[in-house]
Amino acid sequence: MEPVTLHTERLELRAPTAADIDAITAACQDPEIPRWTTVPSPYTREHAEGFVGLIAQWWADDSQVAWGVFHDEVLVGVVGLHHIAPHSSGGSTDLGYWATAESRGQGFMVEASRAVIDWAFAELKLARLNWRAVVGNIPSARTARALGFRYEGTMRQVLTSPRGRDDGWVAGLLREDERVPVDWPIPLG
Repeated sequence: MEPVTLHTERLELRAPTAADIDAITAACQDPEIPRWTTVPSPYTREHAEGFVGLIAQWWADDSQVAWGVFHDEVLVGVVGLHHIAPHSSGGSTDLGYWATAESRGQGFMVEASRAVIDWAFAELKLARLNWRAVVGNIPSARTARALGFRYEGTMRQVLTSPRGRDDGWVAGLLREDERVPVDWPIPLG
């Protein structure tokens, strides 16, 4: 499919281009991003070039989609739908995101992810979105909870990254779920 640009009150979500490579490279120097995601560390400009190319490939083959999240034309994060599994009765996908160090705490990931969730349910006709995070990633869990995801448990050694295997928290959001926060049985501080 062709890349789609989404807009919210404060944000533009669009597929990153070669013009964004330096901003992605700079953002991924923050040790919190590779700590909680599959982003390599150390992160080089070549990684960012490959990432931008990969996003274009994902859009082209309908397997995954990702957007750079921009506030006032400055990169504040990335949000994507990974492992899209469509089928006739509604498929599923995994929602993932990261935010730049400077943009955290401003609600950008919740705002951007809401737009992506709306698009996924309306345009891809998905029945379910999955969220997973390394156990202990409280900021990501707070974002998922704010989006209405329901906590479903902890899976042992379910997540893989360049670090190896990690235990992961998992949560789900169904198309018919109210998108309001519900209690989670883990402390989110």
